[in-house]
Amino acid sequence: MHCPEPEAVNARAWSMYGTHHLQRGTDVSEVSRVSWGFWPTGPGAEVLGDLNGLRVLDLCSGLGKHAAFLVRECGATVDAVEASASQHARALARYGELPGLTLVHADAVEHLQRSEPYDVIYSIHGVGYMDPHRLLPALRTALKPGGRLVFSVLHTNSHGRGPTSSVTPRPEVLPLAGGEDQTVEMWVLSPELWEDLCVDNGLLLDGIDELDAPEDDNPVSVRLYRARNRSGPDVVSDLGDDGVTAGGAFHARARSIRQEIQRGSAAIGTSRSES
Repeated sequence: MHCPEPEAVNARAWSMYGTHHLQRGTDVSEVSRVSWGFWPTGPGAEVLGDLNGLRVLDLCSGLGKHAAFLVRECGATVDAVEASASQHARALARYGELPGLTLVHADAVEHLQRSEPYDVIYSIHGVGYMDPHRLLPALRTALKPGGRLVFSVLHTNSHGRGPTSSVTPRPEVLPLAGGEDQTVEMWVLSPELWEDLCVDNGLLLDGIDELDAPEDDNPVSVRLYRARNRSGPDVVSDLGDDGVTAGGAFHARARSIRQEIQRGSAAIGTSRSES
Protein backbone atom coordinates (compact mmCIF):
# COMPACT_ATOMS: atom_id res chain seq x y z
CA MET A 1 0.00 0.00 0.00
CA HIS A 2 1.25 3.50 -0.85
CA CYS A 3 1.45 5.62 2.29
CA PRO A 4 0.89 9.38 2.29
CA GLU A 5 4.16 11.35 2.38
CA PRO A 6 3.88 12.34 6.07
CA GLU A 7 3.57 8.65 6.96
CA ALA A 8 6.54 7.85 4.71
CA VAL A 9 8.57 10.44 6.64
CA ASN A 10 7.58 8.71 9.86
CA ALA A 11 8.46 5.29 8.47
CA ARG A 12 11.98 6.46 7.66
CA ALA A 13 12.39 8.08 11.07
CA TRP A 14 11.26 4.98 12.98
CA SER A 15 13.45 2.76 10.80
CA MET A 16 16.44 4.89 11.71
CA TYR A 17 15.34 4.91 15.36
CA GLY A 18 15.22 1.12 15.53
CA THR A 19 18.47 0.65 13.60
CA HIS A 20 20.24 3.11 15.91
CA HIS A 21 19.17 1.21 19.02
CA LEU A 22 20.01 -2.18 17.47
CA GLN A 23 23.53 -0.97 16.71
CA ARG A 24 23.84 0.70 20.09
CA GLY A 25 22.57 -2.35 21.96
CA THR A 26 20.27 -0.16 24.03
CA ASP A 27 19.15 -1.88 27.22
CA VAL A 28 15.46 -1.23 27.87
CA SER A 29 13.88 -2.31 31.15
CA GLU A 30 10.67 -4.32 31.28
CA VAL A 31 7.54 -2.38 32.16
CA SER A 32 5.69 -3.05 35.41
CA ARG A 33 2.44 -1.52 34.15
CA VAL A 34 0.77 -0.10 31.06
CA SER A 35 1.55 3.62 30.83
CA TRP A 36 -0.53 5.58 28.35
CA GLY A 37 1.44 8.79 28.80
CA PHE A 38 5.20 9.17 29.01
CA TRP A 39 5.18 8.55 32.75
CA PRO A 40 4.22 5.63 35.04
CA THR A 41 1.17 7.47 36.36
CA GLY A 42 -2.52 7.65 35.51
CA PRO A 43 -4.72 4.80 34.25
CA GLY A 44 -3.15 1.44 33.44
CA ALA A 45 -4.24 -1.84 31.89
CA GLU A 46 -7.59 -1.68 33.69
CA VAL A 47 -9.01 0.63 31.01
CA LEU A 48 -8.80 -2.29 28.58
CA GLY A 49 -11.18 -4.37 30.68
CA ASP A 50 -11.01 -8.13 31.16
CA LEU A 51 -8.91 -9.53 28.29
CA ASN A 52 -9.32 -13.20 29.10
CA GLY A 53 -10.28 -15.17 25.98
CA LEU A 54 -10.37 -12.07 23.75
CA ARG A 55 -8.53 -11.22 20.53
CA VAL A 56 -6.30 -8.25 21.32
CA LEU A 57 -4.20 -6.08 19.00
CA ASP A 58 -1.35 -3.74 19.94
CA LEU A 59 -1.18 -1.24 17.07
CA CYS A 60 2.26 0.27 16.35
CA SER A 61 3.74 -1.91 19.07
CA GLY A 62 7.39 -0.86 18.78
CA LEU A 63 9.58 -2.98 21.04
CA GLY A 64 6.50 -4.88 22.23
CA LYS A 65 6.97 -4.20 25.94
CA HIS A 66 3.34 -3.46 26.70
CA ALA A 67 2.04 -6.36 24.64
CA ALA A 68 4.40 -8.69 26.52
CA PHE A 69 3.23 -7.26 29.83
CA LEU A 70 -0.42 -7.94 28.98
CA VAL A 71 0.42 -11.52 27.99
CA ARG A 72 2.40 -12.19 31.15
CA GLU A 73 0.41 -10.29 33.74
CA CYS A 74 -3.14 -10.23 32.34
CA GLY A 75 -3.32 -13.59 30.59
CA ALA A 76 -4.04 -11.90 27.27
CA THR A 77 -3.39 -13.30 23.80
CA VAL A 78 -1.99 -10.41 21.78
CA ASP A 79 -1.05 -9.67 18.18
CA ALA A 80 1.50 -6.84 18.05
CA VAL A 81 1.86 -5.14 14.67
CA GLU A 82 4.80 -2.87 13.86
CA ALA A 83 5.63 -1.30 10.48
CA SER A 84 9.31 -0.57 11.16
CA ALA A 85 11.51 -3.54 10.23
CA SER A 86 14.19 -2.52 12.72
CA GLN A 87 11.72 -2.07 15.56
CA HIS A 88 10.15 -5.41 14.68
CA ALA A 89 13.60 -7.02 14.76
CA ARG A 90 14.18 -5.63 18.24
CA ALA A 91 10.85 -7.04 19.38
CA LEU A 92 11.58 -10.46 17.86
CA ALA A 93 14.95 -10.66 19.59
CA ARG A 94 13.34 -9.91 22.91
CA TYR A 95 9.91 -11.57 22.80
CA GLY A 96 9.95 -13.85 19.77
CA GLU A 97 9.49 -16.97 21.92
CA LEU A 98 6.87 -15.62 24.32
CA PRO A 99 3.75 -17.84 24.19
CA GLY A 100 0.58 -15.85 23.63
CA LEU A 101 2.33 -13.02 21.76
CA THR A 102 2.39 -12.88 17.96
CA LEU A 103 4.73 -10.25 16.51
CA VAL A 104 3.66 -9.01 13.07
CA HIS A 105 5.74 -6.88 10.70
CA ALA A 106 3.21 -5.00 8.56
CA ASP A 107 1.72 -1.64 7.73
CA ALA A 108 -0.91 -0.99 10.40
CA VAL A 109 -3.75 -0.25 7.98
CA GLU A 110 -2.94 -3.23 5.76
CA HIS A 111 -2.98 -5.51 8.80
CA LEU A 112 -6.31 -4.11 9.97
CA GLN A 113 -7.85 -4.61 6.54
CA ARG A 114 -6.84 -8.26 6.21
CA SER A 115 -7.09 -9.52 9.81
CA GLU A 116 -9.96 -11.25 11.51
CA PRO A 117 -11.86 -8.78 13.74
CA TYR A 118 -10.50 -8.07 17.21
CA ASP A 119 -12.30 -7.66 20.52
CA VAL A 120 -9.86 -5.00 21.73
CA ILE A 121 -7.44 -2.77 19.82
CA TYR A 122 -5.13 -0.42 21.67
CA SER A 123 -2.28 1.88 20.72
CA ILE A 124 0.14 3.78 22.93
CA HIS A 125 1.25 6.91 21.04
CA GLY A 126 1.01 5.18 17.65
CA VAL A 127 -2.23 6.61 16.26
CA GLY A 128 -0.83 10.14 15.99
CA TYR A 129 1.70 9.04 13.38
CA MET A 130 -0.95 7.97 10.86
CA ASP A 131 -3.48 9.86 8.77
CA PRO A 132 -6.75 9.39 10.69
CA HIS A 133 -8.72 9.47 7.43
CA ARG A 134 -6.79 6.35 6.38
CA LEU A 135 -6.59 4.70 9.79
CA LEU A 136 -9.99 5.07 11.44
CA PRO A 137 -12.10 3.39 8.73
CA ALA A 138 -9.75 0.40 8.94
CA LEU A 139 -9.94 0.39 12.72
CA ARG A 140 -13.72 0.30 12.64
CA THR A 141 -13.83 -2.69 10.27
CA ALA A 142 -11.16 -4.52 12.31
CA LEU A 143 -13.22 -4.29 15.52
CA LYS A 144 -15.98 -6.74 16.33
CA PRO A 145 -19.40 -5.16 17.00
CA GLY A 146 -19.09 -3.64 20.45
CA GLY A 147 -15.31 -4.08 20.32
CA ARG A 148 -13.18 -1.61 22.27
CA LEU A 149 -10.62 0.88 20.97
CA VAL A 150 -8.25 2.57 23.41
CA PHE A 151 -5.47 4.90 22.23
CA SER A 152 -3.28 7.67 23.58
CA VAL A 153 -2.01 10.63 21.56
CA LEU A 154 0.04 13.75 22.14
CA HIS A 155 -1.98 16.85 23.10
CA THR A 156 0.69 19.40 24.11
CA ASN A 157 4.39 19.11 23.26
CA SER A 158 7.47 19.99 25.31
CA HIS A 159 7.41 23.57 24.00
CA GLY A 160 3.87 24.06 25.27
CA ARG A 161 2.29 23.96 21.81
CA GLY A 162 -1.23 22.59 22.02
CA PRO A 163 -3.26 20.67 19.44
CA THR A 164 -4.13 21.93 15.99
CA SER A 165 -7.69 22.72 14.95
CA SER A 166 -7.55 20.97 11.55
CA VAL A 167 -6.90 17.37 10.53
CA THR A 168 -3.38 18.04 9.26
CA PRO A 169 0.02 16.78 10.42
CA ARG A 170 2.75 19.00 11.82
CA PRO A 171 6.49 18.52 12.47
CA GLU A 172 7.49 17.15 15.86
CA VAL A 173 10.80 15.85 17.22
CA LEU A 174 11.54 12.18 17.85
CA PRO A 175 14.42 12.15 20.39
CA LEU A 176 17.22 9.71 19.64
CA ALA A 177 19.42 8.99 22.66
CA GLY A 178 23.08 9.11 21.62
CA GLY A 179 22.18 10.17 18.09
CA GLU A 180 20.63 12.92 15.99
CA ASP A 181 16.99 13.68 16.76
CA GLN A 182 14.56 12.84 13.97
CA THR A 183 11.78 15.00 12.56
CA VAL A 184 8.43 13.26 12.29
CA GLU A 185 4.99 14.34 11.08
CA MET A 186 2.25 13.94 13.67
CA TRP A 187 -1.49 14.51 13.81
CA VAL A 188 -1.74 16.41 17.10
CA LEU A 189 -5.46 17.12 17.11
CA SER A 190 -7.90 18.72 19.51
CA PRO A 191 -10.24 16.43 21.47
CA GLU A 192 -13.14 17.83 19.43
CA LEU A 193 -11.50 16.66 16.20
CA TRP A 194 -10.65 13.22 17.54
CA GLU A 195 -14.21 12.81 18.80
CA ASP A 196 -15.71 13.87 15.48
CA LEU A 197 -13.37 11.54 13.58
CA CYS A 198 -14.31 8.62 15.81
CA VAL A 199 -18.03 9.28 15.50
CA ASP A 200 -17.84 9.80 11.73
CA ASN A 201 -16.24 6.37 11.47
CA GLY A 202 -18.82 4.52 13.53
CA LEU A 203 -16.96 4.59 16.84
CA LEU A 204 -18.88 5.65 19.93
CA LEU A 205 -16.76 7.65 22.35
CA ASP A 206 -16.93 6.45 25.95
CA GLY A 207 -14.49 8.86 27.57
CA ILE A 208 -11.28 10.85 27.53
CA ASP A 209 -8.54 10.87 30.16
CA GLU A 210 -6.24 13.86 30.56
CA LEU A 211 -2.67 12.80 31.34
CA ASP A 212 -0.24 15.56 32.26
CA ALA A 213 3.46 15.39 33.07
CA PRO A 214 4.02 15.06 36.83
CA GLU A 215 6.56 17.91 36.88
CA ASP A 216 5.13 21.40 37.28
CA ASP A 217 7.57 22.84 34.72
CA ASN A 218 6.85 20.21 32.05
CA PRO A 219 3.99 21.23 29.71
CA VAL A 220 3.71 17.86 27.95
CA SER A 221 0.18 16.50 28.00
CA VAL A 222 -1.42 13.38 26.51
CA ARG A 223 -5.04 12.39 25.93
CA LEU A 224 -6.32 8.84 26.33
CA TYR A 225 -9.42 8.05 24.25
CA ARG A 226 -11.77 5.16 24.97
CA ALA A 227 -14.25 4.21 22.25
CA ARG A 228 -16.13 1.19 20.94
CA ASN A 229 -17.53 -0.06 17.69
CA ARG A 230 -21.28 0.38 17.51
CA SER A 231 -23.17 -2.92 17.50
CA GLY A 232 -25.71 -3.80 14.83
CA PRO A 233 -26.17 -2.47 11.30
CA ASP A 234 -24.67 0.75 10.04
CA VAL A 235 -27.26 3.40 10.78
CA VAL A 236 -25.18 6.56 10.67
CA SER A 237 -27.43 8.21 8.09
CA ASP A 238 -30.74 6.72 9.23
CA LEU A 239 -33.40 8.66 11.05
CA GLY A 240 -34.42 7.61 14.52
CA ASP A 241 -37.97 7.60 15.83
CA ASP A 242 -37.59 11.20 16.91
CA GLY A 243 -36.34 12.34 13.50
CA VAL A 244 -32.76 12.78 14.71
CA THR A 245 -30.04 11.06 12.71
CA ALA A 246 -28.05 8.42 14.50
CA GLY A 247 -24.88 10.25 13.51
CA GLY A 248 -26.25 13.41 15.10
CA ALA A 249 -27.08 11.53 18.27
CA PHE A 250 -23.55 10.15 18.47
CA HIS A 251 -22.10 13.62 17.94
CA ALA A 252 -24.38 14.91 20.70
CA ARG A 253 -23.13 12.18 23.03
CA ALA A 254 -19.52 13.07 22.18
CA ARG A 255 -20.18 16.72 22.95
CA SER A 256 -21.86 15.74 26.22
CA ILE A 257 -18.84 13.67 27.24
CA ARG A 258 -16.49 16.52 26.37
CA GLN A 259 -18.53 18.97 28.45
CA GLU A 260 -18.55 16.60 31.43
CA ILE A 261 -14.78 16.22 31.15
CA GLN A 262 -14.32 19.98 31.05
CA ARG A 263 -16.44 20.24 34.22
CA GLY A 264 -14.29 17.59 35.87
CA SER A 265 -17.08 15.03 36.22
CA ALA A 266 -15.90 11.80 37.83
CA ALA A 267 -18.95 9.92 36.61
CA ILE A 268 -17.36 9.03 33.29
CA GLY A 269 -14.00 8.09 34.74
CA THR A 270 -11.89 11.06 33.70
CA SER A 271 -8.48 11.36 35.27
CA ARG A 272 -5.58 13.76 35.44
CA SER A 273 -2.22 12.36 36.38
CA GLU A 274 -0.42 14.43 38.97
CA SER A 275 2.82 14.21 40.88
